[in-house]
Amino acid sequence: MGKRYDRAVAERKRTTARRLRRKHYGDQPSPVMDAANIHYDVSRKTHALNCGGIGAVHQMVQKIGLAGDLNNRLNLLKFHVPYHESDHVLNIAYNVMAGGMRLGDIGIRRGDEVFLNALGAERLPDATTAGDFTRRFSEADILELMEAVNDSRRRVWRMRGRGMLKEALIDVDGTIAPTCGERKGGMDISYNGVWGYHPLVVSLANTGEILYLVNRPGNCPSHQGAAEWIDRAIALVGEAAERICVRGDTDFSLTANFDRWSGEADFVFGMDAMPVLKNIAESLREGEWVPLGRTGARTPGRARRRPENVRDRIVAERGYRNIRLVSEDVAEFRYRPGKCERDYRMVVVRKNLSVERGESVLFDDIRYFFYITTREDLDAAGVVALAAGRCNQENVIEQLKNGVNAM
Repeated sequence: MGKRYDRAVAERKRTTARRLRRKHYGDQPSPVMDAANIHYDVSRKTHALNCGGIGAVHQMVQKIGLAGDLNNRLNLLKFHVPYHESDHVLNIAYNVMAGGMRLGDIGIRRGDEVFLNALGAERLPDATTAGDFTRRFSEADILELMEAVNDSRRRVWRMRGRGMLKEALIDVDGTIAPTCGERKGGMDISYNGVWGYHPLVVSLANTGEILYLVNRPGNCPSHQGAAEWIDRAIALVGEAAERICVRGDTDFSLTANFDRWSGEADFVFGMDAMPVLKNIAESLREGEWVPLGRTGARTPGRARRRPENVRDRIVAERGYRNIRLVSEDVAEFRYRPGKCERDYRMVVVRKNLSVERGESVLFDDIRYFFYITTREDLDAAGVVALAAGRCNQENVIEQLKNGVNAM
């Protein structure tokens, strides 16, 4: 069966390649797209599905045992007539994966015979039943739901063997999830005036997997309750990785936990530019600073003319105030936070900025950025690059918000 499909796909690729082969055309009397005789038929034997991969996803769910884990962890139904907990959870998840924006879109999937056949289901819960199911969840049940997924994740990791990840990178961040509702429990107004929630996102940077997602009121600080979930993530990922490193911005520099975390994992966190740190940085000898070479620059190729920087021209013409980066240097020193019993490596970046208005330079500005870490195997620039890699978590959060509409 597989070879037959491979041959069919290969033949179609060859046919397309022949049609796209470079040719020397003359002046054509008519447009290339001139189809005028297209017919659409309803087939009795061949059925089509706009989300054909859903069957493969469901096969994966069955193979890794996720449905069983959901049923074992969640005890929300007294009787199964006919649906089990896994049927409800997967019904909602598949609706989102198939492009659904709300529970009401479940009706589209439920009325699609091909979709039902792809899942091997006679019927699926309707939108009202799905809504009733979600209201059964308590906070403890939500944790059980995440741990059910993690049970399957552990099983997959065991299939791959311990050490499938040489180094697991755990990223931690918070984000604002706005809501237009006025009667939603737990909502609050955030620091920037947005009503909604402030979820904590703990993800595995290597694969983009969400390890834990914790909903919180919109007015809570980013670090609130984060230590517990970082502990859970370290314990979870430790089963599959030879080494663990936790990354976060300044909000997650929870110094009271540093000594404990350092015995289980590495970390690199941003630190606020407190006066004591700035004084130490300013007291460093000039010889201790080295230029910071940012990695990831484009490899120079064939020289080409660069287009005009329109933004810079407009800023200069209209006399706007502009801050321009002139240079970056990096240094390091040892530092012991007040709640710690040992010293840690502190890497500091010194940014030399030029504050301009129009084409006139107003003054130079020096700013410092600090990173505290347990990593001793990287040079100072490597620590900065490792910390900067956490920015990719913004893409994971963006997919949660606007990709699969998980928030």
